[in-house]
Amino acid sequence: MTYKAVIFDLDGTLVNSLEDIADSMNLVLKTLDLKAHDLEDYKYFIGNGIRNLVSRALPEESREETFITECFDSMMKEYRKRCLEKTRPYEGIPELLDELTKHKLKLCVLSNKVDELTRKVVAALLANWKFEVVLGPREDIPRKPDPTGALYISKNLNIPQTEIIYLGDSGVDMQTAAAAKMYGVGALWGYRGREELSQNGAQRLINYPLEFLELL
Repeated sequence: MTYKAVIFDLDGTLVNSLEDIADSMNLVLKTLDLKAHDLEDYKYFIGNGIRNLVSRALPEESREETFITECFDSMMKEYRKRCLEKTRPYEGIPELLDELTKHKLKLCVLSNKVDELTRKVVAALLANWKFEVVLGPREDIPRKPDPTGALYISKNLNIPQTEIIYLGDSGVDMQTAAAAKMYGVGALWGYRGREELSQNGAQRLINYPLEFLELL
């Protein structure tokens, strides 16, 4: 199969944003006199959108919808201020994007980070490369693992799903790839492990970004 496009997850795949996310949520928790979490904990809170991360970070007895919404609003206010403080592309990502551009593959981003911030991070940190579509959840695009966003990108590019590789670091990403009938590749440098990626349908696992080129 000759692949013509790559859809990347953002957090945990293209960029390491964990510290900025953790710092923002921990500040909200401390303001409320609630227990903050270690950075490692956030690897498992992240992945299904920030509202779900907020819910997971709260004590179980505090997960009432109105309170989650209040905390989510506070978290977003903090995160908007610092989403670019410590977030950086992973080592090897610039080189991978250079090579994929040379191979004339179309590049896209599909994230569960809100659409506005997905675009902001890509524009700030990945401006040297052309991304055909950069997409986060919005009214017409549900969060992954719903395949709507991936299928929207396929249609936008006019490239069949079977000719698109989906690269992500979580089970949610692999479920998305499977539901969209794309080739799902698991990034082992991200937030989740080999077992989660395999159990959720990864067709290939790679240890570092430039290993991706073996698929071409």
